[in-house]
Amino acid sequence: MKAGKATAEETAEVLGSIHTESGANLLALAESSPVLLVFLRHFGCPFCRRTIEQIAELRGEFEARGVRVVFVHLGTPEIATAHFDYYGLSDVERVHDPGAAIYRHPVFALSRTNPYLQFVNPVVWVGWVFGGGAKHGLHKIEGDGRQMPGIFFLKDAKILRRFVHRTIADQPDYLQLMR
Repeated sequence: MKAGKATAEETAEVLGSIHTESGANLLALAESSPVLLVFLRHFGCPFCRRTIEQIAELRGEFEARGVRVVFVHLGTPEIATAHFDYYGLSDVERVHDPGAAIYRHPVFALSRTNPYLQFVNPVVWVGWVFGGGAKHGLHKIEGDGRQMPGIFFLKDAKILRRFVHRTIADQPDYLQLMR
């Protein structure tokens, strides 16, 4: 299977093998309603926390469209609980993937980067200053600091749309992904 070019059967097999922290099967969730699958960086990343905050702000819009948000994270369930509780998302489904196996699976094919090169990228600095990165501050890396994030819009066993970050400061249009 080529990275990011899975058949519906391959995608269904992968989604069926992924379970959330509550025990829900990702394929069953995507078959019952569309899913916005949000892969986060580590919880020490200000852009990761900005993503959680933005999803919390758009929650009503997701619910109005019948879209379920599921997060995939690298941190421990305890660290994730603290972050999601803080943003009022304690009831959102989450997948704990400390080894980033799901991130790197060819169905999703999220890359790794050199974090030092990200920090010298002017796009990241603009995102930091104007995109709220400074608001969330830098914290200890909780997971793989090289792992890049991504967003996938799922319906049934299909990935309808994806947003794969090129920089850690990239800003997806969550509502456009669900169009």
